[in-house]
Amino acid sequence: MLVGISGGLSDVRIVVDGDACPVKSEIADTASRFHVQVIMVSSYDHLIQGSGGVTVVKVDRSDQSADLYIANHIRRGDIVTTNDYGLAALALAKGCEVMSFRGTMYRNDSIDFMLDRRHTSAKERKKGRYGKGPKPFTSEDREVFQHKLTKLLLFLQENE
Repeated sequence: MLVGISGGLSDVRIVVDGDACPVKSEIADTASRFHVQVIMVSSYDHLIQGSGGVTVVKVDRSDQSADLYIANHIRRGDIVTTNDYGLAALALAKGCEVMSFRGTMYRNDSIDFMLDRRHTSAKERKKGRYGKGPKPFTSEDREVFQHKLTKLLLFLQENE
């Protein structure tokens, strides 16, 4: 049974860092099944179409505009999807559930390590040392993400 208008999942929104998100359709499909609102935030440079239950918010193309918009508009209980550790840290501090595009849940007990690793990697890149980068995104990654998002929404639904 889905939760009524007075609380529970009706108050949950999925807020998406949309510029580089490879799982937009999986988010929209899963949110639709749970009657959860989706807000996709993207720069004007990206063509993203809204649909039933999905609102697209366009921001300017300057660096970090989408992240700043999201950080300023999320609220406790939202689900934020991003691969940006800085945005993830801000969302966790605001009481949001935060997951990567591969379905990894960001947690308060691990975000400091992730931010430190990002900083160390940036210093290495400035020295001219580059890693391999992320592995290619696969259909299995899409399935894992959708499964974990479904599992999170079921958990939130059961524990309202």
